[in-house]
Amino acid sequence: MSDLDDTDRALLRALSLDAGQSAGALGRRFGLSQPATWRRIRRLSDLGILSGERLVLDHEKLGFGVTVFLGIKLAARGRVSLEDFERAITAIPEVQTVLHVLGRYDYRLKVVARDLADFERVLRRRIMTLPSVGEVEANVLLSEERRPGPLG
Repeated sequence: MSDLDDTDRALLRALSLDAGQSAGALGRRFGLSQPATWRRIRRLSDLGILSGERLVLDHEKLGFGVTVFLGIKLAARGRVSLEDFERAITAIPEVQTVLHVLGRYDYRLKVVARDLADFERVLRRRIMTLPSVGEVEANVLLSEERRPGPLG
């Protein structure tokens, strides 16, 4: 990251807040021409620092008013296949994010549901029925603050 200058970092901060901004608009904001801004963005992409654009859906406006973070400890019985668990859990549409982590739990999941009754249905009928699931902890999201990341 030592090859990045202050302008590169400013571009990354701006793009992390809104990846849909045009190179022309970003250039005007940071005192660069559109082609110079585009070349910088292209260089950041070529270096692998930027990879694609992400569309952020408003789950609540789509009818999914509950977000729950699950900690899943895999069952100790038998030999548990991580690949089988990951394949099965990612096939559940309400599961938005699957993180394989170190610590008390093996996985952290982000699950969206229409309401708590819908979440309970997903948990009981889809997640808890997977043979590799052992202990589960659920944390319901109350509020969220989005931050652009460690580029400050």
